[in-house]
Amino acid sequence: MKFNKSLFFKGMLMGVAEIIPGVSGGTLAFITGIYKELIDSIKSINLESLKLLFKFQFKKFWFQINGNFLSTLLMGMIISILILSRFITFLLDSHHFKIWGLFFGLIISSAFIIFKSISKLTPVSYLLLALGLVSSGYISLVAPSSTPNTNIYIFLSGAIAISAMILPGISGSFILVFLSKYEFILTSLNSFEINVLTVFLGGCIAGLVTFSRLLSYLFKNYYDSVISILVGFLFGSLIKIWPFYETIEFNQDNEPLYTNPVLPNNYQTPEFIYFLIFVIVGILSIWLIEKKFIGIGKEN
Repeated sequence: MKFNKSLFFKGMLMGVAEIIPGVSGGTLAFITGIYKELIDSIKSINLESLKLLFKFQFKKFWFQINGNFLSTLLMGMIISILILSRFITFLLDSHHFKIWGLFFGLIISSAFIIFKSISKLTPVSYLLLALGLVSSGYISLVAPSSTPNTNIYIFLSGAIAISAMILPGISGSFILVFLSKYEFILTSLNSFEINVLTVFLGGCIAGLVTFSRLLSYLFKNYYDSVISILVGFLFGSLIKIWPFYETIEFNQDNEPLYTNPVLPNNYQTPEFIYFLIFVIVGILSIWLIEKKFIGIGKEN
């Protein structure tokens, strides 16, 4: 089989998107024309195809799941994620307010663009949006800033994060931020912690087989309702991205366990100015992508 360089490059683009909160790998797949094949291929990983694998019918299994397509795409995604993970970790350590400002802007812009895709705005749409906003805002406020590094939590994080791939405007990395596992998984990637990555990958596979199918059904049959809740969820979760906070309680490793978002004491500090600049950069980046290519719509 001839190696598909074009598909590999598209996989790399998706990997870039998936590692940046607020940029959707699914959107990049849509823009590059592979979204439908990607979703169909993911759906083909089911009990029927897994039975072929357990019966050692590898060729039939590979053909049924569109293995050449998925493996080439996955290879491109993994390589770009590995390359970028070190760079983003450096930015998180050395340019904290700039990188979170960028993420903040990306998420705001994505939320507005997704909101535009709702075909008919009704009172129910606004009610569901408010429900998503209040729910995610509340969780962001009361949930601990650091979450357990247990195998179960890492597994569930992978399962939920990978399912975001089929949703427009939301990336797996954003889900990891919301679950307070973004920096932890990046660090594990950089140090190649096999135990952590194996559990996380197992969760991703489980998510593809289970959650993604449910989300795909809901998205197909209740598009406007799902989008309304999703937009509210994105806006409410901005509390998680806000880099100005006070620590209420530390954990045993002296890391912030519970925090409260606060306003800066001085709005002219370099940190706040940099934050605002990069918020604007993030907003404009998504706006330019949307204008340059294709707006997010029901076809996703």
